[in-house]
Amino acid sequence: MPKKMWFAVGVLVLLASFSGTQAQGTYESQPVLGERNIQLLHDEGFQFRDLNKNGKVDVYEDWRQPVSDRVDDLASQMTLEEKAGMLMINTLNAETQGTLSDRAVQYVQDEKMTRFIFRNTVTATPVVDAAGGWRGAQLTPYEAAQFMNAMQELMASTRLGIPALFKSNARNHYDHDARAGINVPAGSFSEWPKEAGLAATRDLDLIAEFAQIIAQEWTSVGLRSMYGYMADLATEPRWFRNHETFTEDADLAAQIMTVLVKNLQGDQLNTRSVALTIKHFPGGGPQEGGGDPHYGYGKNQVYPANNFEYHVKPFKAAIEAGVSSIMPYYGIPVDQKYLPNDVGMSFSKGIVTELLRDELGFKGNVNSDTGIIQRMPWGVEDKSLEDRIAMAIEAGVDVLSGFSDNKQILGLITSGRISEERVSLSVKRLLAEQFELGLFENPYVDPNRASYVVGNRAFQRKAEIAQRKSIVLLQRKEDLLPLPMPKPKSRARGPFADLEPQAPSPVAPSERETVQLYTMGMNPEVVADQRWFGFTVISGDYDPSQGETRPVVPPGTDYAILRVEVTNSRGQGFGGPDPEELDLLAFSDMAKSESWKLTPSLADIQGVMTEVGAEKTILAIQFRQPYVLDEASGVLNAGAILATFGVSDAALMDILTGFSKPSGKLPYALARTAQAIKDQDSDDPGYRERDTLFPFGHGLTY
Repeated sequence: MPKKMWFAVGVLVLLASFSGTQAQGTYESQPVLGERNIQLLHDEGFQFRDLNKNGKVDVYEDWRQPVSDRVDDLASQMTLEEKAGMLMINTLNAETQGTLSDRAVQYVQDEKMTRFIFRNTVTATPVVDAAGGWRGAQLTPYEAAQFMNAMQELMASTRLGIPALFKSNARNHYDHDARAGINVPAGSFSEWPKEAGLAATRDLDLIAEFAQIIAQEWTSVGLRSMYGYMADLATEPRWFRNHETFTEDADLAAQIMTVLVKNLQGDQLNTRSVALTIKHFPGGGPQEGGGDPHYGYGKNQVYPANNFEYHVKPFKAAIEAGVSSIMPYYGIPVDQKYLPNDVGMSFSKGIVTELLRDELGFKGNVNSDTGIIQRMPWGVEDKSLEDRIAMAIEAGVDVLSGFSDNKQILGLITSGRISEERVSLSVKRLLAEQFELGLFENPYVDPNRASYVVGNRAFQRKAEIAQRKSIVLLQRKEDLLPLPMPKPKSRARGPFADLEPQAPSPVAPSERETVQLYTMGMNPEVVADQRWFGFTVISGDYDPSQGETRPVVPPGTDYAILRVEVTNSRGQGFGGPDPEELDLLAFSDMAKSESWKLTPSLADIQGVMTEVGAEKTILAIQFRQPYVLDEASGVLNAGAILATFGVSDAALMDILTGFSKPSGKLPYALARTAQAIKDQDSDDPGYRERDTLFPFGHGLTY
């Protein structure tokens, strides 16, 4: 790593000290206690929560004691049923307006659970019945906080008063196609570029600010743990979940993991931390044929280039930074030395115990990926549910995600199939995390504070800087950009002229009396906004389902700007194309496919380029995966091509007009042909020089 980069990481580590916070076990004074329905006890002038309602201060209730002593005391008081409940986590959403469901009561009182996955979208303007099901109702920040508080009161009423820990998938990114079970729409949370976009900024200080900001947002509503971030590498372009990875480069990913852990958790877990569950160990992505292991056809994880250690590198960095939890992947580590190597990672003791714990020294808890017991039990499909549970726990898994049947786990303990000693080890690891987060002292949040923290304009402003810095200028012919500007009636300052010094410096574009733009996939009102001095805008958007056809580019149009998105139109629940169309990443192939959808269509893109002139056409392509801009598609004839990873129209316009200079660098290489992707090794980053269209790190500027 360059000395300059090491210095930057060092600075970020210092920034991560979370001044003013208290890490449990190091309280220097009386912490604020959450009273609610818990009686407070007094001892030597201090107050304590009587969690087990016995009228005395137990060791686990005494915040003056070391975490290890508190954990041992509480574990010794737990029944086998309560311990079995600790080993499970499942989705538990709020109902409309943040109310508790019958399932919430059942999970707590019958299943004895203490960990839950929160999937509700949090927005200032909820739409009633907009989602439901696995994704849950839409909530305001106030309602989300109220729900968390209601759940904590319910937890406080249990025999031992163990608080709840709520986790969520990532929810702070600009994403038009967030999939339940993978990520969550940003709603009112600050909206940053996708993970690859953050990596494209190459700005570790900005990524540190990102982590610090989202920690404030999450903790304000009561979210204290994240299923994230992904340390997986984007070495296999066909793998659908590339859109949640940061980069193909293990060293860059390792730096980012360090920054995220240090700035979301702190140097150690404390009252302001968001505990991370870094995934998917030992590195998802090198899937056979590029399949997603949410589906059976993607269950094999292969390493033809023998790059297993390369994929482990970002996880090593996260472990060294002190990450609290690790999630193994669904995939089967085909032909690897860690045994068994014919079952999913969570069922392999060689992966979870020998590699993760013994070799890498991981001390936290292991959280399985969701559904390994019932829906994605790769390699153990022929075994019973009880056998799968026992095998995962014996392999080293501490908590089973997507599972909530206490009786099945309890039966395995009472029968001796799983020893109480092994269960107690997992329970202690899980309790330690909840103690260190300060949840036993005060699990409650202030709904009024949540209302102004989530949706804070200052936070979103930082996110907008990141969006602009994430945009990569791939191609620019004959100095097409920045666009000439319409002459303003009076010169005004640019919309982001007062941004912090790290924002790109604006350039001075040329001026014309009028400039007429033809756009597709953009909001015409944003493009025509006076902040850019008033372009004349003609929208080419149309609805073919209503019998509409694309408006022809009018005579006199100066330039066309097309925002291009690729989605999948078929019924894959977690996303991705039909399995027989995984190889179709080239634009010309996707245009002829059944399950890929280009918006605008390739025919529309080509039509606009013909009508306005290819040299005056600007393509801004959202790279959810590393697509192939093949020659047959004609897109490379465009005058300018930009790669985006989740940005607003305003962010794009700032780059196109020169108010911000393009500064992003590709987080992964782009192949020249679809055949190059099929020929490359799934575990190896990049391509041969002759097969590379744009290399890792490519990015032009003005």
